[in-house]
Amino acid sequence: MTRPALLSTAALVAGAASIAIAAAPVDRPDLDPADIDRIAAIVAPTSDFTRAENFEANQGGATTTMRLDRDAFSQPAANLDFAGRADFSVGNGVFRKLWVSAPSSTAASDGLGPLFNARGCQECHIKDGRGHPPAAGATDAVSFVVGLSAPHGGGAAFAFGGQLQDFGVPGLPSEGRIAIAWTEEPVTLAGGETVSLRVPSYSVTEGGFGPLPEGTLLSPRIAPQMIGLGLIEAIHPNDILARADPADADGDGISGRVHWVTDIATGEPAIGRFGWKAAQPSIADQSATAFAMDMGLSTALVPRAHGDCGDLQPACLALPTGNPPGGFEVAPELFDVVVFYAGHLGVPVRRDFDDPTVLAGKALFYGTGCTACHTPKYVTSNDPSVPATLRRQLIWPYTDLLLHDMGDGLADGRPQGDATGAEWRTPPLWGIGLTATVNGEEAGYLHDGRARTLIEAILWHGGEAAAARDAVVGMTPEQRAALIRFLESL
Repeated sequence: MTRPALLSTAALVAGAASIAIAAAPVDRPDLDPADIDRIAAIVAPTSDFTRAENFEANQGGATTTMRLDRDAFSQPAANLDFAGRADFSVGNGVFRKLWVSAPSSTAASDGLGPLFNARGCQECHIKDGRGHPPAAGATDAVSFVVGLSAPHGGGAAFAFGGQLQDFGVPGLPSEGRIAIAWTEEPVTLAGGETVSLRVPSYSVTEGGFGPLPEGTLLSPRIAPQMIGLGLIEAIHPNDILARADPADADGDGISGRVHWVTDIATGEPAIGRFGWKAAQPSIADQSATAFAMDMGLSTALVPRAHGDCGDLQPACLALPTGNPPGGFEVAPELFDVVVFYAGHLGVPVRRDFDDPTVLAGKALFYGTGCTACHTPKYVTSNDPSVPATLRRQLIWPYTDLLLHDMGDGLADGRPQGDATGAEWRTPPLWGIGLTATVNGEEAGYLHDGRARTLIEAILWHGGEAAAARDAVVGMTPEQRAALIRFLESL
């Protein structure tokens, strides 16, 4: 990687101030006209990095939680009432439930598989945080899934289904195991620092249904963290659309675009918000798809009792399911509380948000252009369809929820919906500084967990983010340390 010329702090802060002028207009039919200008001023990017912004510590608005230990991502939204906390607790129980294969005497918990990646939601979303790549010598890859597509495109009719299933119920083999070979690639930064990037190479071994067809497209993913999902769902569609610039009309090199998908419940087009490629428009769609694909469990939204069994896997399709007569393996009342739980996990409070070094790092984050994709803040929708706990909240997720081309280094080559193999949704950054606290040192960053540190994650940015990455490469060691301090405060 070619190192750019050294950038001064003054130049970066000046860049931050110029970026802050470009605030997206507020077109919000859910708001009173008198509120439009006030909220536009609230969500406008700051140009003052000498002090913290009002309410900046409360990343999740009134839902913000105070716990900062290993359970930081598992707390209910702080503004839930007594009844809401009861529903949250029941949803937590279902989220942690371990399902079993059918038939079973525990009829309320059977139906797992026949092929599956995990026995429960919590096995992948560890402590409601993120997953990780399998450790060297591991015999399974729980919390790490591999999407499959037929060679040269396709996928829905792929004989092996849409995911590599590395577990099977008794009597049924798994589809295979993911194997990762790592190589190290050093990158030299300004000031003499060197960072080693971990480059993965993926293959599939031990296929119980025979080898995958030659050229099969693999897309490894770690499970993402769960916090703030209801607030993401509550961002008004117009605020997402206002930031889309698919043709790069403003010439800034950033061409984020909405991933239009089909809402399973309505059959109508909707804005994708969830998943590494924004393939799901709602928590309900995301949850139902995960139940079917990851655990082989049917729901009213995705009634696939055999889960991800492929067309050429008759042994899988012939096995019994846990569907009761006229029902589903995950009963509607259980599904609803899981969706409620996922939508009301609170966002932890920020730490050291007013520390001078953190503020300097914030100025650098703005000055390098990171906020062109990682939009700092929103005021959530005031529409009555949004739960009252999530409505009209000032939140700080640092995402635009748009697809961006991140370059060849991160490309997996596998399209998903309308997203290309090089495009990824901008992930929210809130909570990123607590990743190691919640998930330990084995937790990784980026879609497949390849980055072991935040600086590694930044250095993997390419495509539309290449200029911002190069600016970080050109910083002094002290500037980079301040930038990382800012990210760790989120």
